[in-house]
Amino acid sequence: MNPESLMENFELTIHIRFAIALGLGFLLGLEREATGHELKRQVIAGVRTHSLISMYGFGCAWLSQLGIAFALPIGLVSIATLAGLEYVGRLKEGHHGWTSSVAVLITYIIGALTYLTNIWGPLALGIISAILLSEKTRIEHMVESLQKFEVYAILKFLVVTLLILPLLPDKEFTQFNLNPASTWKIVILISAIGFTGYFMVKKLGNRYGLWLSGVLGGIVSSTAVSIAVGRIAQQAPEMSKRALRSSLLASSVMYVRILIIIWLVGPVFLPYIWWKLLSLAAICLVLALLMGAHTSAPSGGVASNLTNPFELTPAMVFAVLFTSFKVVTILVKNYFGNAGLFILSFIVGVTDIDPFILSIINNPVVSKIMVSAIIISMMGNTLIKGIYFGGLAKEARKETFLRYGLLTIAHLPFIFL
Repeated sequence: MNPESLMENFELTIHIRFAIALGLGFLLGLEREATGHELKRQVIAGVRTHSLISMYGFGCAWLSQLGIAFALPIGLVSIATLAGLEYVGRLKEGHHGWTSSVAVLITYIIGALTYLTNIWGPLALGIISAILLSEKTRIEHMVESLQKFEVYAILKFLVVTLLILPLLPDKEFTQFNLNPASTWKIVILISAIGFTGYFMVKKLGNRYGLWLSGVLGGIVSSTAVSIAVGRIAQQAPEMSKRALRSSLLASSVMYVRILIIIWLVGPVFLPYIWWKLLSLAAICLVLALLMGAHTSAPSGGVASNLTNPFELTPAMVFAVLFTSFKVVTILVKNYFGNAGLFILSFIVGVTDIDPFILSIINNPVVSKIMVSAIIISMMGNTLIKGIYFGGLAKEARKETFLRYGLLTIAHLPFIFL
């Protein structure tokens, strides 16, 4: 019998479900006892208690299915009462914290769900609960390191993702085929990439030096990194060449980031552009690696210069820019032809190329003109980054214009190929 047939014929009998409930209770109890030993304090419920509670929940669920309707809620109330009495007792002794009491209630629920529902639900609940309980110190440290505006940004991101997106109509409007839901999904995608990069830069950037700050910062914005490290070079001229290296590394990541975005949003463009973007990334990487060894970033480095990538206002601006570029691109191509589209591509490179590129790849039809327009916008963006950095880093101005000039010229063959 092949593995596929075996899985199809496999049935979760009540015996297997009972064993899973017992195992998950044992897992949570094991974690509680391990934590108690580590902190050298007594725990209210260990391996045996959590295993018994999980079986108790399983048994109450079984009884409810046999027609004793109140078995399940009465079981939950009894466990909650015992946990509450124990918590009051610990309060009198000067101990605080709900974690162990909540873990007891979760164990009961896991036992009941193992009998009643699809097994993946209680499995996920048990494993994730064990991870959260065991990683208390690390989670607390992470929370303490968050600034208030970052917490607000996370909440805003959840609001935009979970509340606004479902309210938007998922259909096309006007002759430009504008789809509000699709537009907002792109906003969420770009914001999520930037959001992830921001926290990676914050956690790892300054610790491992300017080179890693450039790599991680390129996930957020290579232009922002160029300005940030340019300021470092302005304040500490001896760091100029290393700052330039960081700026070039961020630019090399930009090509990979755009390639990933194309793969997610407009995969039909991949066969025509993937090798061009990877080639440009390799050229940029070589130019960066020739700058020499890295060094540690000074305090107040790239991480402190990068702003939080997710705020509601920039997200709305991005949506407006994306929609505007989509409309303008169609109009320019209709009225001014390919030459007008190429000029527009170079000009938008001075600002933000993401909305423009997304407006192009959000199209089921691929043409060589569109691919060339993407390369031209990157060329314009590369040129302006060189100007930004060179204007700030006087000590490395000649080196900056040489390397960014070569990188800008390197785009030309890929426009026509």
